[in-house]
Amino acid sequence: MTDAAPPAARVLVVEDDRELGPLLLRLFRGAGYSADLAPDGQAGLHLALTRPYDAMILDRGLPAIEGLDLLGRLRRSGVTVPALVLTALGTVSDRVAGLDGGAEDYLVKPFEIDELLARVRVLLRRRSPSEEQLAVGGAAFDLIARTVTGPDGSVVALSGRESDLLRLLARNPARAFSREEIRDQVFPDSAGVALVDTYVHYLRRKLGTTAISTVRGVGYRLGRG
Repeated sequence: MTDAAPPAARVLVVEDDRELGPLLLRLFRGAGYSADLAPDGQAGLHLALTRPYDAMILDRGLPAIEGLDLLGRLRRSGVTVPALVLTALGTVSDRVAGLDGGAEDYLVKPFEIDELLARVRVLLRRRSPSEEQLAVGGAAFDLIARTVTGPDGSVVALSGRESDLLRLLARNPARAFSREEIRDQVFPDSAGVALVDTYVHYLRRKLGTTAISTVRGVGYRLGRG
């Protein structure tokens, strides 16, 4: 199937239109993506800051937080997920503002579905090595290979869930996550939070005790070491 996304590709759709938003969600899921829908800018900000995405599609005229304002906040927070602005604002100055505001692409409504999917595939191909690798202390975490390479060249392989947990923390290095938040993002099929502690223990055993820090009264964050 030519429109199928890579298996791990996750797309965030930020769209307030009650018909278009669910339509886009079905479109991306039908094309093989894992997709989430945020109905306003505030929800989009929360999802983009707390979940790892490979591409983001956002409208400009969003309630709560306007689209370019949302994108600016994400860029200032260090979120580098490639973004496509999908909007009815189609003048040259609008497109320039969108691209200057941090978007990688800009598509005007109404649009052709095949073109939208093609542009998203381009966004995914543009992912730089820095977006496929994250810093974990002095080590490099490869999101694709699920390995952590230390400064001495040693390589540690991670399981799928270990990788998902480390990815969440490494993409948000300044933020502490509660155990409940980590459970919801990484272990959604688990009723309790004990599994979070178990996998934190696994990662510390593999990467060192300073790889993940405990924040008293909050939860866990990426370690400083």
